[in-house]
Amino acid sequence: MEYQYHTASEMLALTRRHNLSVSELILAGEAELGNGDREALLTRMLDYYRRMKASVAAGLEITERSRSGLSGGDSRRLHAHSSGNRVSALGQAFERSISYGLAVLETNAAFGQIVATPTAGSAGIAPACLLTWQEARNASDETASRSLFAAAGIGKVIGYGACFSGAQGGCQAEVGSACAMAAAALCELDGGTPEEVVQAAAIALQNTLGLICDPIGGYVEAPCMMRNGLYTLHAFGAAAMALSGICSIVPFDEVVGALREIGEKMPRIYKETAEGGLAATPTGLRFRPRPRMVPPSP
Repeated sequence: MEYQYHTASEMLALTRRHNLSVSELILAGEAELGNGDREALLTRMLDYYRRMKASVAAGLEITERSRSGLSGGDSRRLHAHSSGNRVSALGQAFERSISYGLAVLETNAAFGQIVATPTAGSAGIAPACLLTWQEARNASDETASRSLFAAAGIGKVIGYGACFSGAQGGCQAEVGSACAMAAAALCELDGGTPEEVVQAAAIALQNTLGLICDPIGGYVEAPCMMRNGLYTLHAFGAAAMALSGICSIVPFDEVVGALREIGEKMPRIYKETAEGGLAATPTGLRFRPRPRMVPPSP
């Protein structure tokens, strides 16, 4: 096998040996594993990206609160605000990027279709980043979608070295991984070298370490939705830092090791149990599902 790896250092060695970008390496590796030829893989990823965009569009149309009452209409509200006269000093794209991340989680809460990237609870970050980039660069779906192979390459390293599950590693494993994957994609889209792509991922992931998973009421809505919106900006920042030449002090493989170690030591109440953090606040407890009343036996 010429194009397979388990660590970022192995991945970078392969990109140098074959003179390939991270995306091209992943494409070659998937073809090598028999998951389709190049054109079939590109077509499949384009379909995934268009489904991501559809999940953003669907979320922006939602006006009613979800069944839990925790979300609904917020992405639409922020998106409208981005066109008003009180838009942030950072501009329209800043607010719209956040709204796109919120929108995907609102689509999920409304039982709409999303693309887990890498999980449902973190599915808004990659679509929000890539759609914002595409609009800003006036790029095609094909160009934006191809960067998802770079995201997948980083995800592969995290999957081998740690985990994606909030129940296993906390929200650092979900939102942190999604941030690292999205930052890698953005970096490559803006001309980053494989080394810079990995640096972007390292910067993004290290700044989410320790993030707990504390879903209010046990629903994948709050604070998940806000994190998807705001960590979209985090991914953009990490990509910009890497492209400027800033390097993570700790190599990506070691950051992944830290993610694993923190997840193993994190108390259970902070790992998707809704027993700690925001879920355990007086307000959070009000959203706990009420037990169903079982009628007595005749």
